[in-house]
Amino acid sequence: MRVLVVGATGEIGRAVAAALAARGDQVVAASFGRAELRVDLSDPQSIRALYRAAGDLDAVVSAAGNTAPRRPLAELDDEDFDYTIRHKLMGQVNLVRFGIDHVADGGSFTLTSGTLGRKPMVGSAALSLVNLGLEGFVRAAALELPRGLRVNLVSPPWLDETLAALGMSGIPGLPAAKVAETYVEAVHGAAHGDVLEP
Repeated sequence: MRVLVVGATGEIGRAVAAALAARGDQVVAASFGRAELRVDLSDPQSIRALYRAAGDLDAVVSAAGNTAPRRPLAELDDEDFDYTIRHKLMGQVNLVRFGIDHVADGGSFTLTSGTLGRKPMVGSAALSLVNLGLEGFVRAAALELPRGLRVNLVSPPWLDETLAALGMSGIPGLPAAKVAETYVEAVHGAAHGDVLEP
């Protein structure tokens, strides 16, 4: 399979790309920074250009994670919410919308939310909003996608790597390589309209 991995330079994206390549899939890497292809998920025209550059695809995985700062609700401003909605919510929604004509019959889209949607914490209001918005979108889009296309959402827990970097070792997490297995399952399995939790 030829799989576009968006966010391929991040912790999860790198692990997903490696896991798919190990299965023999051809990975097309995209990210905001250094990758085979560059994309800004907040810019619809950048997403359209990404699909033109990527060519024919069998699946799309989004592991992109630009989000608002984690601050108490009273300290979050309009730009914090707007940034999170434009990048993580609408960026991934547009990956599906604009990708329909670029993914082969029976192909799939796999998006990313996160544990803060269902297990919020102080400072997560903007991100929790977007994570649950993605769940609603995936369930609704699954009812309408043509040609046997599938869409799913992976809701990863905290990564061991992230927790270690933040000095938060008391919170249980999973290694990125383990989380990547769920993305591979979404790409190669039969799930449709599901929220998959590693």
